[in-house]
Amino acid sequence: MDDFLGNLTGITTGWEVHRTFAPRRESPRFTRNNQALKMKVTVVGAGNVGATCADAVARWELANEVVLLDIKEGVAEGKALDIWQTAPISLFDSRLVGSTNDYAKTANSDVVVITSGLPRKPGMSRDDLIATNAAIVKSVTENIIKHSPNTIIVVVSNPLDVMTYCAFVTSKFPANRVFGMAGILDTARYRAFLATELNVSPKDIQAVLMGGHGDTMVPLPRYTTVGGIPVTELIAPEKLDAIVERTKKGGGEIVNLLGTSAWYAPGTAAAQMVEAIVRDQKRVFPVCAWLQGEYGLKDVYMGVPVILGRNGIERIIELKLTNDEQALCDSSAKAVKEVMDVLDKMQVTA
Repeated sequence: MDDFLGNLTGITTGWEVHRTFAPRRESPRFTRNNQALKMKVTVVGAGNVGATCADAVARWELANEVVLLDIKEGVAEGKALDIWQTAPISLFDSRLVGSTNDYAKTANSDVVVITSGLPRKPGMSRDDLIATNAAIVKSVTENIIKHSPNTIIVVVSNPLDVMTYCAFVTSKFPANRVFGMAGILDTARYRAFLATELNVSPKDIQAVLMGGHGDTMVPLPRYTTVGGIPVTELIAPEKLDAIVERTKKGGGEIVNLLGTSAWYAPGTAAAQMVEAIVRDQKRVFPVCAWLQGEYGLKDVYMGVPVILGRNGIERIIELKLTNDEQALCDSSAKAVKEVMDVLDKMQVTA
């Protein structure tokens, strides 16, 4: 009996609970001069994507404080409270704060994730969507930098590439501190489709994807591996081509099924970027970054592989592309640049 009680105590106290029932990620706290550093993450936009991101950031204990902010009265407060009430179940300590448009509560954030914006509605042109969401992202960025001048900004709002550009121009931050989430989501879809087709664990699939977020994205099968094995050795070319095409239209597939855009995968992808930053992981991720000559492209935001760490984008990785791959990237960059030019002509960020 004593042995039984001893074992039971070991299972039900503190660390043993986490080991047995809910494994935690590593502690988010860095040390400087032997003093603990606090981390604060803000998510602007408490819709499905933003709430999912805030939930993951809290559950993974990436920050001591997670602020969820929205313009709609009570929504951020309600969702923050709901997530906080899962803490005794999921066993995390990150505190959540909800706010209706009170940016003072976001002060001194280490990372800010912007998910604000409206989905495209019937009868709304592309230019209308750009103008509407650019005005929202501009306002959010202006308010964020007033209270967190040293933050890192991760943009999730659509159209992704041009909204990242909008935040960059508005903030006047160095480019390594303003970038967009797209490639992690797109490669996650690509890897999930491959895992289904090959009947393997998605954990063993690594992939690189470049270009704009949308139909012009450039998956690179040559850099896709399954447990270190080139994917081209495991799947027929026509099936791989079909998966690439499905990946390009991955967002639209979910819209057709749900009648609205995805949120679990985008929100979690944004949280993974936050993790790489606050834990200084130096992860290699595809990120929407400001190019200044890399891949022969200049003054354009586009998805490329980078090293992501505490300073944001630590380095852009330049791959040796084939002529065909480079041509696809050039075409994608041209399409992104055309949308950026639309924003510039609107003078929304002026």
